Amino acid sequence: MFMSLTDRLHKCAIEQCCELWQPCFDTENMQRICDDQVLSENTFSSPAIESGASNRVLTLATLPLYLGGFLGPFGTMMVISIYPELRETFDASTQAVNWAFSGYMIPFALLLTVSGTIGERFGRRRVIRATFITYALASVLCVFAPTLSVFVVGRLLQGAANAFITPLLIAGLSEVIDPSRLGRAVGVYTGFQAIGGAAAPFAGGVAAAFNWRIAFAVIAVVGLVLATQPPQGEPRPAAAAPPIKPLLKPRMILLWVAALTAAAGPVGLPMIVGLYLRDELFISSTATGFILLFGGISGAIAGPIFGQLLDNWGARRSSFAACLSSLAFSLPLGFITGAWLFAVAWTIVGALVGFIVVILQNLAAIAVPDNRGGALSSVLCFRFVGHGLGPLVWVPMFAWNPSWTFVIASGLGLITLASFVSSAQLMQQQPAAE
Repeated sequence: MFMSLTDRLHKCAIEQCCELWQPCFDTENMQRICDDQVLSENTFSSPAIESGASNRVLTLATLPLYLGGFLGPFGTMMVISIYPELRETFDASTQAVNWAFSGYMIPFALLLTVSGTIGERFGRRRVIRATFITYALASVLCVFAPTLSVFVVGRLLQGAANAFITPLLIAGLSEVIDPSRLGRAVGVYTGFQAIGGAAAPFAGGVAAAFNWRIAFAVIAVVGLVLATQPPQGEPRPAAAAPPIKPLLKPRMILLWVAALTAAAGPVGLPMIVGLYLRDELFISSTATGFILLFGGISGAIAGPIFGQLLDNWGARRSSFAACLSSLAFSLPLGFITGAWLFAVAWTIVGALVGFIVVILQNLAAIAVPDNRGGALSSVLCFRFVGHGLGPLVWVPMFAWNPSWTFVIASGLGLITLASFVSSAQLMQQQPAAE
């Protein structure tokens, strides 16, 4: 009887202790108490958690993915600086040579609507390997093109292949990087993209001093090397095919709006900057190119730093910081009359605009875990539509008032901010995969 009474008292004491301590370990109470702006939205459920994702952002496994991010913008922008050589080689007009750029962008933008979902359905590994091989073969076609028509066909194939690169590479990154560090990984990837886009015109010009075809030969070699290191991702049979319905949810529509307004507005400012430097400050083409390059380099350097801030702050707090700071520094650009001061201001703006891109690509990567590639490609499609629509609005407005063109274009970042915040909030309130 004595032992029985002792056992009862012991059991009662344990139960009381458990009741006292339980609130301290109740995760639901902790989430309500903690500031959700400090918690990173990257902590949503993800297959990466279950597959033993790495805490290291830069490894031998992720380096080929970052280099792929470099290759896309590099191949896109490289022809910008070799128009004179292309005119001379093919005895063609500037309008005809411009198809080397426009012909690249058209299939690129069209295929972005479906490229990510195709990659998820047939396997990222298989599709990316085919993508880089196609890109390399298209580059070889450009190397040996006897006529402008053949060269443009090569560029068309390059653009079509490029539509698969970024959606599937970032989707691949999200599967091998721990969610708590995904923002840093996307920041590094965005940095490689910025370096590729900024370095391409310079590299094309250097190659043209010897023979412009050398640049395409180098791209072909790099493409073949990257084809040997595709990201993870096997084919998914019909029963497990990537879902389409989540791509039409409000959180995705908000990201489409963010991509469109960011690209037409703050992210698309380099076009307006180029006009302002040449037509208003009367800067030479070489100096204009260097100033634009400074903005790209600053974005590349700051990308990983902004990615780390995104991991620490979360998407909503980061969105306020990125959009409002870029707005504050870009609004006065049209009122600056000194070249050196403008160069400094644009270098700062270039970095801050890169923060917006990091947030956009990161949110797209986590919005639909069951179809990451599809979410990324659809968001990028709207981004490049914004890049195309921006000049149609800003060029006529620039002729009317250059200063107000900067103000209105920068102001679109407020719509981007509202879309970011609303989409991130929906991702927290609703299951990411439905």
